[in-house]
Parts: sequence; C-alpha cells; structure tokens
Amino acid sequence: MSNLTNLNNFTNKIAPALLENWMRNYYFNTEIDIGSSGVENFSLAQLYELTNLTQEELNSVVFHDSSSLGNLELRKVISSRWSNGDPEQVMVTHGSSEAIFLIMNGLLNTNDEVVVLDPCYQQLFSIAESIGCHLKRWQLRFEQNFTPNIEKAKSLINSRTRMVIVNFPHNPTGASLTKKEQDDLIDAVAEVGAYLVWDAAFADIVYDGFPLSNPNLRYDRSISMGTFSKCYGLPGLRFGWCLASPEVMTRFIHLRDYTTLHLSPLVELIAQRVIERADDLLKIRLQQAHTNLEILSKWVEQHQEFVEWSRPQGGVCAFLRLRGISNSEAFCHHLANVHKVLLVPGTCFNHPSHVRLGFGGATSNLNEGLSRLSKALVTDRLYVH
Repeated sequence: MSNLTNLNNFTNKIAPALLENWMRNYYFNTEIDIGSSGVENFSLAQLYELTNLTQEELNSVVFHDSSSLGNLELRKVISSRWSNGDPEQVMVTHGSSEAIFLIMNGLLNTNDEVVVLDPCYQQLFSIAESIGCHLKRWQLRFEQNFTPNIEKAKSLINSRTRMVIVNFPHNPTGASLTKKEQDDLIDAVAEVGAYLVWDAAFADIVYDGFPLSNPNLRYDRSISMGTFSKCYGLPGLRFGWCLASPEVMTRFIHLRDYTTLHLSPLVELIAQRVIERADDLLKIRLQQAHTNLEILSKWVEQHQEFVEWSRPQGGVCAFLRLRGISNSEAFCHHLANVHKVLLVPGTCFNHPSHVRLGFGGATSNLNEGLSRLSKALVTDRLYVH
C-alpha cells in the first residue's frame, strides 16, 4: 500500500500533461496529422538504406545490460557531434522526457527560483512546479513575433535564480536566438552561477544561418538535451541524450538506479548508426521542411481573414492565431471529430486563441490537412463553440 500511496501523492502534486493527453486522444484516432512537432518518420527499411546498419548486426545483438550512462562507443559519437568529445559528459536517455525528469529532480529543490519560457513545452516547467519551485516566466509575445527579448530575460535572472530553462528553436512558435543573443543569455546565467537547461530538440533544423552551438562548450553549469523524436523522424525509438558535467551526471545516475537503469542494447546500436550518418537523414528531412514551410506560408497568406502567424525560424511547427475563434480547443475537437485532422489547441500551451500546426510530415499529408483545415475555418467556424 505504501508504494500506491506514494504514487498517488506524486500524481496529486504534478499537473496533468495537457499536450500528451490531447495526443493520446487524437493521435491514433485521426487520419491526417498536422499537429505533431516532428518530421516524417523513417522506417527500419529506410534506416538499412541510409545508415551502415545491417541485418547481421541486429541478429548479433545480445540483450545484456548496458551501463548507466550508456554504451561507450555511442556516447563517443554523441559527444563528437554535439559536444567536446568527452563521453563522460554524455548520458543516453529514453527520449528527452527522461532527461527532463532527471534534470528537474536531480538539481531542483523546494522554493528554488526557476526562469522558464512562456509558452513552453509543459514538461519543462510542470515538474519544477510540482517540486515546489517558484516559476518566473520569460514571455514570448505574439505582438512581437514571439521574438525572445534578452533584456527581459536578464531582468528575471538574479542571485536567487537556481535554473534557467529554454528551448531554441522554440516549441511551439519556431522562434530562435542569434548567436550573440545566445552568448548574452549564457553570460547572464553564468554571472549568477545558475544552471542553464538547453533543450535542443529542434537544433538541427534552422532556415537561415547555422544551428546554435551547445552551451556546454562555454559554460560548465549548462545541461543540454537532444532527441531523435523531432528532427530525425524516429520518435518510436525513444532515444535521447543529455550533456552535462560528470558531477551533474552522478546525480542523474543516482535517480536512474531507481527508475530505468539503462537503455536497451538494440536501441543503442540503431542510435549509433543513425548518428554516424546523421547528415544523410537530416538532408532529406530538412529539404522536406523547407518545401513544406513554403506551402504553409502560401496557405497562411491565402487565409489571412482567418489566421495570422509569425513565420518560424527553426523546427517544424508554427503557432497560429485564429481570428475570431477564442476557444481553440473546441475548434480542434471539431476538426478532429468531423474532419479527422489532428491539430493541437493553444490551451496545451496556455494560449487559448492559438493552435500548434506541425508541417514536418509528408508533403501530401500537409496539403490534405491544410485543405481540410480550410474547410473547417471557412465553412464550419460559425458552428464551432
């Protein structure tokens, strides 16, 4: 009974995950997905073609335990691509969700002060909130094209700040920082000795310039995360990673000893082959993202009577504001139930007049989804309450 009581206590403290609940209801019960925030998914057959992965390698996998941080060779390729080459500063995780859970529970305490973006992916702040932290919200405003105001961030950071949590390019708006703005933010966090949590889920898809570098290269109290779920089209592999100092990793291992322990050697093998050929996968999906973004841009221009937006700088989702529809959740329910299209209401991000539209999927899927969305906006809007 004590374990059940502890579980009940935990679930009573943490808020329901609104986005995950929405996806659970509609991801498998609609025909067209223009709500997800990742690129088109790859199949195992495509991975055989695009990477050095072979059937013989899969056949030779022995299902032994892995290490707490992950397979050494895998951690080497992660660190070589995204960090400083030191595998001791890498932990592989079950998607970025596990990394987020470890970071928040390993580094935060009740009454800590935490700066977080608003809007934001809920897991990045709800766990901290459940611990009893005080949240200070760095707001990205539609009226300012969701442009991050670094001076505003600086005004929120002080000697009491324990952690600053950001994700750029941003989910759900697609906004991002310049290199100078990233440097200014790192400097502001470093000045007070806080942790900088850098969610880099969308880092590899940008439309102008180059991806932002890993803050760990400049600041040793930064913790960054990556995942295969967004830019790499492999959400079902449930693979992610975390980059941090060895001292921080020790805290995460302590927690992991009581939860997941390690990853499967099968997942680690596939992940290593993907990272070794990451540019080949990215080239395909980045080209598709460019094509789809132009399609979406033209659609928005043709539907200015009904929607307005700020064009995303990175990632594959946009945060559209619906004109004349204050309750995006009712509209998205209608779109899913009547037109069989998945779109995410802004209520999942505390912005009820917006919707998150994902444009990273197959181009034919996007075209059909936008066509059905047009019908809902033009024909059905008066009947949606």
